[in-house]
Amino acid sequence: MDYAPFLVTAKLALFTTVILFVIAIPISYFLAFSRWRGKIFLESLLMLPIILPPTVLGFYYLSFLGPQSGIGAFFEEYFDLSFAFSFEGILIGSVIYCLPFMISPITSGLREIPRNTQESIRILGKSRSNALRKVYLPIIKTSLWSGIVLTFAHTIGEFGLVLMIGGKMDETNVASVAIYDEMNALNYDVASHYAVIMLIVSFILIVTLNLILRKKRSIPA
Repeated sequence: MDYAPFLVTAKLALFTTVILFVIAIPISYFLAFSRWRGKIFLESLLMLPIILPPTVLGFYYLSFLGPQSGIGAFFEEYFDLSFAFSFEGILIGSVIYCLPFMISPITSGLREIPRNTQESIRILGKSRSNALRKVYLPIIKTSLWSGIVLTFAHTIGEFGLVLMIGGKMDETNVASVAIYDEMNALNYDVASHYAVIMLIVSFILIVTLNLILRKKRSIPA
């Protein structure tokens, strides 16, 4: 057995989660507190990957950032950076695809902050950054952990998008693709071992998420 696919999977899930955690906080803050009427369209666009087939997202990704596109060709020629068939490529695709899984729980947590708490922050004259860092984020820490676990778990289970963007290169060969390859090669024993590991990891993540949600429900309003 080759355990390299699990290392690639863990690396992809970790990088995706860290990047999205940084990106999602300001976006979620805007979605939760902005009074801009058009934000419903922005939020709908950000949530689109939840229902959009991965193959559709992969098609448009390669159309705009693939080696045959103007942007992809420019970066490959002048910066030697490929947005397809590379780890960087599947990382960008994973960030786009998993964005709603980080944004949704954080936005929901911010929206659940009591109105009197928000009014107290305004009366004290705290800046938005200080209020977010010192008050809001500590209040919604269970929502933050929910977003982290959801994003990490969803990244681990990615298949179609990673296969389209990354192909079957060593640096893009995640566990889900490795299982598919072993099945096609009729190596059922190896595929079974891979699948069992993925099943155990997924179960642990689901239990962790349920514990976080149970703790959130037990916190008095």
